Amino acid sequence: MSKTALIVGAGSGISAAFARALARDGYRVALSARSTDKLAGLAQETGATVIAADATKADAVKALFAEVDRALGRLDVVLFNASYRTRGPFLDLAPDEVAKTLAVSAFAGFLVGQEAARRMVAQGGGAIFFTGASASVKGYAQSAPFAMGKFALRGLSQSMARELQGKGIHVAHFVIDGGVRNAARGRPGDPAAPDSLLDPEAIAQTYMAVLKQPRSAWSLEVELRPWVEKF
Repeated sequence: MSKTALIVGAGSGISAAFARALARDGYRVALSARSTDKLAGLAQETGATVIAADATKADAVKALFAEVDRALGRLDVVLFNASYRTRGPFLDLAPDEVAKTLAVSAFAGFLVGQEAARRMVAQGGGAIFFTGASASVKGYAQSAPFAMGKFALRGLSQSMARELQGKGIHVAHFVIDGGVRNAARGRPGDPAAPDSLLDPEAIAQTYMAVLKQPRSAWSLEVELRPWVEKF
């Protein structure tokens, strides 16, 4: 019986690369995003099921997982990859944009993580992954909301891991410390500076390596950065 995976916050970068890696490894994949218009090509490439859902809404997340239950049955892997950010001087930040950043980057992670954990506790195993960022560990000027959201997501992952690891659930957080190459988002990379941006396919390789770790040596967190990134 093939294994299954759900990616929430699916798009053209890290999540697409992970979806392709999972499909190559024999996984049946479901892709979810608020807007799924841009997922048709990836779904065709990977044979994935596509489900539209607003991950900031509890009812929508419950409905998403119910649909995944019907489409895939047992759920072995969940990646939470959604995020949103608003930038600007601290004194000028709009409260509603800050609230949206926290809702998408952190609260949605809680909702997705909880529904995933309910199923994985019942079945006695699984993996829940969270995509973080430089802002998970460093709060930058004019980026307070994103740091708030990503710090919260990191804390969620750590707490879940310490509570659920003994139940056979591997929870891991990935600090993506640098820009990610993504031509669809105007980041094709600089030929004059090879590998100055993280390659999403390389990131996906690390996700797969962590997914395959023996439970006697599970990673809680992995930091990834290009070779030129300062830290």
